[in-house]
Amino acid sequence: MAESEKPASRFSRRSFIKTAGVGAAIAGASLEAQEKKPETLGPDAATITLTVNGAPHKVTVEPRVTLLRALRNELEITGAKEVCDRGGCGACTVLMDGRPVNACMLMAWDAVGHEITTVEGFGTPEKMSAVQAAFVDCDGYQCGFCTPGMVVSTTALLKTNPNPSIDEIKAGLAGNLCRCGTYSRIFESVEKAAKTMAARPAGRTPAKKGE
Repeated sequence: MAESEKPASRFSRRSFIKTAGVGAAIAGASLEAQEKKPETLGPDAATITLTVNGAPHKVTVEPRVTLLRALRNELEITGAKEVCDRGGCGACTVLMDGRPVNACMLMAWDAVGHEITTVEGFGTPEKMSAVQAAFVDCDGYQCGFCTPGMVVSTTALLKTNPNPSIDEIKAGLAGNLCRCGTYSRIFESVEKAAKTMAARPAGRTPAKKGE
């Protein structure tokens, strides 16, 4: 066969270089996609940072650990109580970004990047919040297991509704159960706290007990 009659090659030096360049780009994109894969959680424990009562805390927990158990077992912040462990009693209520949530139904890992406030974040025995002081003054507790959750839910309620009616108080605390049946005193506590907060000048800090 004459030289001029030979079929033209399907590949040239230029097409080879182009093809090689495309292949390299695809390989690079694939590697980049692998690097950006979502982090796989578990089964081993890992260290995360929880912001609780305004302070960051590092804890090492498995992904299956709830926020409640991380608070109680890892940070020794025990105000939130583990009672039903099913989200039905409200004893474990904490605030997440200002909204009440059941800590027993939230994974600790899901609380990363959020502001968590427990009953300890509202005040101390020497300097109680208006809600805490009202529960003491009105005997809004018996065994005390439900009280931290009640205080947290009441605080959230009065933040959104400073002057609730009795029906609104009942609705606001509907997720919190008192096994001792001290509801009348609890409702009195909420009403007293609302009146105290309404009478307090803006910006004034709570007074110490007995002042």
